[in-house]
Amino acid sequence: QSKLVQSGGGTVQAGGSLRLACVASGFALKDFHVGWFRQAPGKEREAISYISWTGGRSVAADSVQGRFTISRDNAANTAYLQMNSLKPEDTGLYYCARTTWGTDWRNARLYDKWGQGTQVTVSP
Repeated sequence: QSKLVQSGGGTVQAGGSLRLACVASGFALKDFHVGWFRQAPGKEREAISYISWTGGRSVAADSVQGRFTISRDNAANTAYLQMNSLKPEDTGLYYCARTTWGTDWRNARLYDKWGQGTQVTVSP
């Protein structure tokens, strides 16, 4: 059974750091681009970062640019999201997802498999 399993997250004070991991099981992550999304309570899901299958291209939303870094280790079948200088407005449920589309990375409908989600809470 193919799935993405997330780990990391938790509660941290503003200014702190967390790292999320997204491990692929049952398939080779190297065959897919990976995106990270988040959803805060009462808000729409937001695409925050994307990395191409080789890792040669990565992008980040303006809201996290310069603070969050996406990476991947295809040998470990894992993608990561390093989050630094966290702010209370970063609080939410974070998801990784896979896609074969190399464009329109913010479009959640182009991702066909999602992780289970992990909670990130940033206190003031």
